[in-house]
Amino acid sequence: MASSPNSVRIVVIGEKGTGKSSLIVAAAADSFPPNVPPVLPDTRLPFQFYPDGIPVTLVDTSSRPEDKGMVAEELKLAHAVVLTYDCDRPETLEALSTYWLPELRLLEVKVPIIVAGCKLDLRDDNNPVVLEELMAPMMNQFREIETCIECSALKQLQAQEVFYYAQKTVLHPTAPLFDQDTQALKPRCVRALKRIFILCDHDKDGTLSEAELNAFQVKCFHAPLQPAEVEGVKSVVKDKLPEGVNEVGLTLTGFLFLHALFIEKGRLETTWTVLRKYGYNNDIKLADELLPPSLFKREPDQSVELTDVAIQFLKEKYMLFDADGDNNLKPEEIEDLFSTAPESPWKEAPYEDAAEKTALGGLSSDAFLSMWSLMTLLEPARSVEYLIYIGFKGDTSAAIRFTRRRLLDRKKKQCERKVLQCFVFGPNSAGKSALLNCFLGRSYDDNSGSTTDERYAVNMVDEPGSAKKTLVMREIPADGAHGILSSKESLAACDIAVFVYDSSDKSSWKRASELLVQVANHGEATGYEVPCLMVSAKDDIVPSQISIEESTRVTQDMGIEPPVSISSKLGDFNNLFRNIVTAAQRPHLSIPATEAGKSRKRYNRLINRSLVGVSIGAATVVVGLAAYRVYAARKSASA
Repeated sequence: MASSPNSVRIVVIGEKGTGKSSLIVAAAADSFPPNVPPVLPDTRLPFQFYPDGIPVTLVDTSSRPEDKGMVAEELKLAHAVVLTYDCDRPETLEALSTYWLPELRLLEVKVPIIVAGCKLDLRDDNNPVVLEELMAPMMNQFREIETCIECSALKQLQAQEVFYYAQKTVLHPTAPLFDQDTQALKPRCVRALKRIFILCDHDKDGTLSEAELNAFQVKCFHAPLQPAEVEGVKSVVKDKLPEGVNEVGLTLTGFLFLHALFIEKGRLETTWTVLRKYGYNNDIKLADELLPPSLFKREPDQSVELTDVAIQFLKEKYMLFDADGDNNLKPEEIEDLFSTAPESPWKEAPYEDAAEKTALGGLSSDAFLSMWSLMTLLEPARSVEYLIYIGFKGDTSAAIRFTRRRLLDRKKKQCERKVLQCFVFGPNSAGKSALLNCFLGRSYDDNSGSTTDERYAVNMVDEPGSAKKTLVMREIPADGAHGILSSKESLAACDIAVFVYDSSDKSSWKRASELLVQVANHGEATGYEVPCLMVSAKDDIVPSQISIEESTRVTQDMGIEPPVSISSKLGDFNNLFRNIVTAAQRPHLSIPATEAGKSRKRYNRLINRSLVGVSIGAATVVVGLAAYRVYAARKSASA
C-alpha cells in the first residue's frame, strides 16, 4: 500500500464459534452482547476511539465452507486481517497454522495480520500460558503476523485494543521501517531519515543544534522542545551511543538511534509522522501528491529536458561529491550521492552501462550529466523525484522543460532540442552493438559481442561553433522492429533513425533497406516522419559489390544521404555521431520518400498544373469578353 488510506477496513476471520461476532460488538458497543446473529453487517467503530481520526470499519465473516468465495472477496478489500482462535479450544489455535494462515498465503493476502485469542475468561487459571512462548513458533513460520493479543468480550478485556493494533499496523506499519530479524532500521528507512537530517541541518555542520532540533520538532509535531527535554534526549542517546551526540548537538548516528528506539518501544507513529511530514508514503518514497502526473503531461512528439537551473544544481552536486576534483565520480561516490534516495537509480537497465566510464570506472562530469539527461528523457517523473532526494529545492516544475513538438520543428525547419534520441535499426550481426559500445569510448577489443536486448547509450557530442548536444542512441533488436512499429506513436520520440548493415553481406543490406522502407511508410502514415541515415558498417572487410550499387540507388531514389561507411574495429567513424546530430537538427531534411508519397506528390503536381491551365483559360476568356465588349461599344458609337 503506497499511501495511507482515508479509512481502514478490517476483516475478521476464524473458526466457527471462536467469538468473531462477539468481539466486534464488544469493541463497537463497549458491552457484551447476550445474543448476536451468525454474521454481523459491516460495523463502524466509534470515531472518538482512535486518535488518528481515521474511520474504521469491521467486517464479520462466515465460517461456512459454502461461503468461502465470499470471504475471499472480502479479503481482497481488507487493509488488515484479524484472525481469531478460542483460548479454551486448542484445536482452533492449531487450525491457524494448518489451514487459515496457509489459506491467506494461497489467496495472496498481503496485509498485516493480527492474531486474536478470544474467550480469555474461559481459560483455566490453573494452567497459565505465556503468550510469547505459545505464539513464537507460529510467528517465526508466518512472518506476516504483526502481533498477537488475547482478549475477552465478556469481561471487556482488550477487545478494543485488538482493533487499535490492527488499525495501527495499517497506518503505522512496522515492515517498511524495521527488520525484526536483525533488530535494525531497514536501509530505505535509514536513507529517508538521513535526507531529513540533512534538510534540518541548516548550517551543514553534521549536527542538529538545539535551534535546529526545535525547528524540526515544530515542523513535525507543532510544538517546540523545552530545554530540559532537549537535554533529556541528548542524555538518553549519550548513555546508549556516545558518538550520537557532541558538544553542538545530535549527530546523524544519534538521530537514527532515536528512531530505532521509538520503533523498539512501539512508538512507530513518531517515525511515521516525521516521514509523512517530509512527503513520504508507506513505501518510503515521495508521495504521488508531490509529483502529480499532470506535471509531466505532454504530446507524444514532445520530449522532456533538464532546465539550466537543474543542470547547474547537478554540476554543483558533482563537484561536492567528487572530493578529489579529478573529474571522476567513483562508484562509491555515486552511491554516497544517492544515499538519501530509496536506492541508486542507475544499477539496472536501461541505465546500467549506458554512459562512458573513465579509466578508473567512474563517471566524468559530462557522463554524469548525460545519465541525468537520459533518465529525464525516459522517466521524467523519476528524474525529478531523484533530484528532490539529492537536495533540489523549490518548485519541481523549474527542473524540467518540454521541448517544442517535432511537427512544429519540421515546419520551422530547425530543432532547438539539447537532447536528441536516435533509434538504431538493423539485422543481427550488422554491428549495432559495436557501434553503441564505441560511442561510449570502448575499444572494439573490449566489446562483449552483440546483444539481442534493447539497450541505450548516451554521450555528449561536440558541435563546432555551438554548445555540446546530448545524443541518446537506442538499439532496436533485430526482432524488435515489428513490435516498435506496431504502435502509432512509436516514432514520436525519435529524432533520427539510423539503419546499420554489414557492408560485406548483401542479405544484411537487404534487411536494412526493408527496415528503412517500413520506418518511412510508418512515419508517413502516422505523421511522425523522421530523418533517416544509412550506416555501412564493417568497412574493414571487402564490401559486397551488390550492396554498394543497391545502397547508392536506394538512397538516391528515397532522397536521403548516401550511406556513411564506418569500421568499429578500426575506430574509423567518419564523423558519424556528429552527422547524426546535424541531421537530427534539420528535421525537414533526410526524410525518405516512399512510393505512396511520391505518387501523391505526382498527383498533386498534376492537379496544380491543371488548376494553372484552368486559371489561364479562365483569364483568357475574361480578357476576350472584355475586349469584345469594348469592340461592341465602339461599333455602336460609330453607328
